[in-house]
Amino acid sequence: MTPPTSSSTVTLNVNGEKHSLSVDHRTTLLDALRDRLDLTGTKKGCDHGQCGACTVLVDGRRTVSCLQLAVASEDREITTVEGVAEGDRLHPVQQAFLDLDGYQCGFCTPGQICSAVAVIEEHAAGWPSAVTADVRTEAGPPPLTAEEIKERMSGNLCRCAAYGQMAEAVARAAAEASTDTAVTEGTAA
Repeated sequence: MTPPTSSSTVTLNVNGEKHSLSVDHRTTLLDALRDRLDLTGTKKGCDHGQCGACTVLVDGRRTVSCLQLAVASEDREITTVEGVAEGDRLHPVQQAFLDLDGYQCGFCTPGQICSAVAVIEEHAAGWPSAVTADVRTEAGPPPLTAEEIKERMSGNLCRCAAYGQMAEAVARAAAEASTDTAVTEGTAA
């Protein structure tokens, strides 16, 4: 009797590039990104899904990569902090974090940035949070207050406690994104 196979070759689509890797079935997406693809922006914090340092975007949604298996990520669109910028132009979230000192030691920053990118998109799509007062669809997106931002970002911990600056950075980037959307929609009309 042949023992079951414990590894597979998977194709990971990371930051717009496809990578074929032979991985043990138990390999996490985090370990594949850091150890096999040398994308070390994604940090290994708690390795239990509790700190958010390893947050990446999978199909546009926040994912703690230490809990996601690499084999379960095959053929999905994975974006790490290295892929958030558009060429040499920083993403508005990255620029706001820089401008407003939304980081201290920087360890949690990649996960915070990936999470913030998703928060802005989730908010714009009208997704409620635990602190949203009116969750009815017809109410539209709630105001993106500091309380909303802090609740939405609560899965990402910062040991340096730069939360105030991070909330300001997310608010600034969200305001810029809504202005860009309004300009684009006005141009298309």
